[in-house]
Amino acid sequence: MEVQDTPKTRRLIRSVESLFLSTGLILVCAYFGMRLYGFVASRTAVAAFLHAPSGLVAAPAVSDPVPVAPGIDTNLWSDKRIRAYNASLSHAFGTPLAVLDIPKIHLEVPVFEGTDDVTLDRGVGRIVGTAHPGRPGNLGLAGHRDGFFRGLKDIAPGDEIKLVLPDSVATYVVDRITVVTPQDVSVLQPGPVSSLTLVTCYPFYFIGSAPERYIVSASLQADAQPAVRGNVRPNH
Repeated sequence: MEVQDTPKTRRLIRSVESLFLSTGLILVCAYFGMRLYGFVASRTAVAAFLHAPSGLVAAPAVSDPVPVAPGIDTNLWSDKRIRAYNASLSHAFGTPLAVLDIPKIHLEVPVFEGTDDVTLDRGVGRIVGTAHPGRPGNLGLAGHRDGFFRGLKDIAPGDEIKLVLPDSVATYVVDRITVVTPQDVSVLQPGPVSSLTLVTCYPFYFIGSAPERYIVSASLQADAQPAVRGNVRPNH
């Protein structure tokens, strides 16, 4: 059937073309908007922690700008975990308990309370029953093997791990790395010195539900010094 070239037809074609162009622009803007939102959300969570009153000791006033975390590097992440992180952005989160900083693998991530799926999609979580950040004992932190904690595969004994608290930075040194069954909770028991235990599933690239747990055990260094909040930029 031949379409007649009339002014009405030309107007209809121009309208359809404009509709397709507008739809394409909207989809492109939505994509980049989501990427930007994820970038800002990560920075905001860490910045909120650094700004928040400690309730313990007032932080001295400083002239330096408050440092914030860089954008999240998802190069090692699985597509599933990236999608889960994006979905977590629609959930409201309070101020993090602390910020976990591992210079060797360029990880700087907020620490939240609990280990439910949404929490671990947004950051890492304190394992219930372990020590609280800044208190004596063994602090256990869990993270996804295909997300924030995938870089733990490159950690080795002697590496430093920092826990940024409201008014101090606790420095830990990795003692050992072990692989245990999920039933072995002895790794979370407190020892003679305060410690930090990072837990993730293993093997890192296992397809399906990973059968083992990868454990990074680190001891608190006795010479850890208080740090002024707002001037705790890690050296990457």
